[in-house]
Amino acid sequence: MLALLTSAALAENNGLAKTPPLGWRSWNLYGANVNQNLIETIMEAMVKRDPRYTVDGVPTSLCDLGYCDVGLDDNWQKCGHYGKEGYTYHDEDGNPIVNTDRFPSLKAMTSKAHALGLKAGFYGNNCICSDSKTGADKFYQGDVNALREFGFDSWKLDGCGAQTDMQKWSDLIKASAPTTGRKEIMVENCHWGSKEPFKPNRTWCPWNFYRTSGDVRANYGSVVGNLQTTIQYSTQNLSYPGCWAYPDMLEVGVLASPFKEDSGLTIAETRAHFGAWAIVSSPLTLSHDPNNQTIMDAIWPIISNKEVLAVNQAYAGESGTPFKQAAERVELAPLNTALVHPSMTVEEMRSVGPLAASAWQYFYKPMAWDGTKTAVLLMNHINATVDLSLSFSDVPGLACTKCHVRDIWHHADLGAFEGTFKATAVGAHDCVFLILTPA
Repeated sequence: MLALLTSAALAENNGLAKTPPLGWRSWNLYGANVNQNLIETIMEAMVKRDPRYTVDGVPTSLCDLGYCDVGLDDNWQKCGHYGKEGYTYHDEDGNPIVNTDRFPSLKAMTSKAHALGLKAGFYGNNCICSDSKTGADKFYQGDVNALREFGFDSWKLDGCGAQTDMQKWSDLIKASAPTTGRKEIMVENCHWGSKEPFKPNRTWCPWNFYRTSGDVRANYGSVVGNLQTTIQYSTQNLSYPGCWAYPDMLEVGVLASPFKEDSGLTIAETRAHFGAWAIVSSPLTLSHDPNNQTIMDAIWPIISNKEVLAVNQAYAGESGTPFKQAAERVELAPLNTALVHPSMTVEEMRSVGPLAASAWQYFYKPMAWDGTKTAVLLMNHINATVDLSLSFSDVPGLACTKCHVRDIWHHADLGAFEGTFKATAVGAHDCVFLILTPA
């Protein structure tokens, strides 16, 4: 236990992300099609207590559930050629240039978020018209000055431009904090798995959560591929409070993706996607349209499930990882997009090859330090209905052989079972989410 506690102490020392952050960000649904009015409309929806959407009979907003950080993504900047070097969205002094046709006042936008009780998220080291020449300190400083001037609370730092020094970002953000009323900034390292939370002495994590993969897409193969990239970090205990592994945002309710070849997820796939992100302690970043009643009706039982959210927010020394999987492999997608990112050449992307996964895969996450409460997710990766059998002796650290089983998707106690539990007729690309405790 001492090793675990020591590891957890190595995260960014800003007191944030003690549990996986929850929020919303624009990219997965809207891509480049963003503007201030859209983001402010989303903000209003995140705090609305619509009587159609309840938890335990009480009208509940998304922010009531914890989704309180509303983040802007790419395309807030004004692309062009500035200064003698031809910077694409910074001026000669390193200051970022805002597209005021799209975003008349970022300061007014963050003020609206704060008035609604929300946090506002910024986006840097942008990919649309990326500034590949901006490695000089003045550009880091210019962006940090803008972050503070506009009043943002969190920052997604992408990996497309030259500003990839995460330690420099951390140092400048800390140095920019006011001496009174200090405001810490939640930092997302979005470098597609290229910046890991350790150096040889394993004492380095100057951010609050970090991408383990390429961009997730609105298809089941992409979801499963991104999920697998978290495993190497969980098995090394490198996803922990203040430094969470993150296989990208959620595609929950994203049925009209900017990527036309994506058809969106079925409800079963959506349930598996959300459950998987929950059990591996990933931050949960929504990207759907919360003003779309049809979408909200479909996904509300999933994203508002307090028992599933409790699994995501718990931490008892391990972040959640697979413990058993089928030998049989199935191909889910022609390309493993989890291993593809913008810096790769076309030839490198083609060489990645198809995504294959085990026919079924079981994840666990301890909910108590003494093994008396454990979450288990049984995932069916094949496109057919199957039965899934669980042997309690296979679950690491589980403190029971006769266990009480609770189905947390359906809030149902299933009873006590000796040695094994069998889930029957698990649908294609669906899952079973259980809590096991001693009977």
